[in-house]
Amino acid sequence: MLDLKGRKRAAPVLEPIAAGLAKIGVVPVVVTIGGLVVTIGGAVLIAYGYLFAGGLIAGAGVTLDALDGPLARKLGTDSDRGAFSDTMSDRLGEIAIWTGVMVFVADEPLLFGLSVAALVLSLLVPYVRAAAEVVGVEGRGGWMGRAERMILILFGLMAVGLMARGSGLEILEAILWVFVVLTGLTLAQRVRKTWQQLDA
Repeated sequence: MLDLKGRKRAAPVLEPIAAGLAKIGVVPVVVTIGGLVVTIGGAVLIAYGYLFAGGLIAGAGVTLDALDGPLARKLGTDSDRGAFSDTMSDRLGEIAIWTGVMVFVADEPLLFGLSVAALVLSLLVPYVRAAAEVVGVEGRGGWMGRAERMILILFGLMAVGLMARGSGLEILEAILWVFVVLTGLTLAQRVRKTWQQLDA
């Protein structure tokens, strides 16, 4: 839901930054790779238990990655290859974040299982959209697009990072349950929407 609305609202902020990057010769692929590297750095911190710092840095990486599109349009270099690399970077970033979470909760079977489920659902939601677009129908929609997923898990991790470990893990469990349920419902929404558009 925020993916499209958020881009419009963020445009006044992102466009001037993209213009500045264009002036100094930065190309979109550098921004894409840089955003992924920063996100992975945050994920490593999450794995080691530095949840606030890790969530903050991973969030910076996700935000940096949002600049590649405006920069490509500013330079007139937007292309299918750029869109493909951006999509791959998004997925790799999500995998990195959830891998960090799974390492952090490795000694907590329930939290580990919820994290695995969250990762699987996070990958299936954009897969349904891609599969729908292959056959020429609309596959967007649902409550938990990438923006919502990143906001929930990263802000959640940052909040947990400010708490004592015992109470923090209880809050993290609640966040993971909310994430899994809402992302699962989003997956169902997209499957249903796609199915209704297909010919019998």
